[in-house]
Amino acid sequence: MAQALQPNFAGSLLATDGKSRPLQDGLTIVTLVLGLLAFITSFFHGLHLVTSWAGLVALGTGVYGQWISVTTRERFGLILGLGAAGVGFLIGMAHGGLFGGLVGS
Repeated sequence: MAQALQPNFAGSLLATDGKSRPLQDGLTIVTLVLGLLAFITSFFHGLHLVTSWAGLVALGTGVYGQWISVTTRERFGLILGLGAAGVGFLIGMAHGGLFGGLVGS
């Protein structure tokens, strides 16, 4: 009956083992938000600076978050954010890049 003594964290958003992990949770949320921003702004050609920088930062936070993540839910959110950030970053680079039109003209 050891399972009767275990707390139920099935409704928890990120940490499934009952421990507080604010750094991992924060990196997951930042990666998801910036990845979503990069993906959505990639549909607009004139926003390539926002798209490419948001994607690049989200890729950095997502890779570091994957490196220190502990739970499957954190990794799942990070993978979603990394995918959106990668697509947004590459489309932003194709539309003009990180400094397109601002440097070297």
